[in-house]
Amino acid sequence: MIKAWKKFLMISIVIATAGLFISNEFVNSQEKKDMGGWEKDSAYNKLYVATERDKFKAVVVGFKEIVPFPGMSPGIALLVRDPDEDIITVHLGPKWYIDSDEIGIRKGDNVTIRGVWVEGNEEEFFIASKVKRGDYFEFKVRLTKDGTPFWTMSPEEIAKESQNP
Repeated sequence: MIKAWKKFLMISIVIATAGLFISNEFVNSQEKKDMGGWEKDSAYNKLYVATERDKFKAVVVGFKEIVPFPGMSPGIALLVRDPDEDIITVHLGPKWYIDSDEIGIRKGDNVTIRGVWVEGNEEEFFIASKVKRGDYFEFKVRLTKDGTPFWTMSPEEIAKESQNP
């Protein structure tokens, strides 16, 4: 009985140690990952001022690859038509994080977009925090309260946020 208990204890310690190692490696890899100008404290993300949040309704007309500032890695934007027939570029996030084929938003969808208006790189655009389609579907890319981009958060932080409506 004691041998079995010692064996169980040793296996548990090995599993716990491996789990800590993997967790630390994930955190370290996130800290070291080159986000290509999309980091939380980057000049681009500092443009998102949560106290200036706005929303508008539009129809999706397509997607576009963007480079918000010279030297940044490419990002994905929605192109939408507002009720005044203006085409608006809505920045969603970095291309390495967002796959336009898998976000659940398609050309022709009626959407409500929340985020902030920004002037940068000699153009006006909208940085989204969430895109809502219908009553039940929303695609979130930033925390509403402070604009923290999901791509800078740990999987645990994102899971916690997805539990909060």
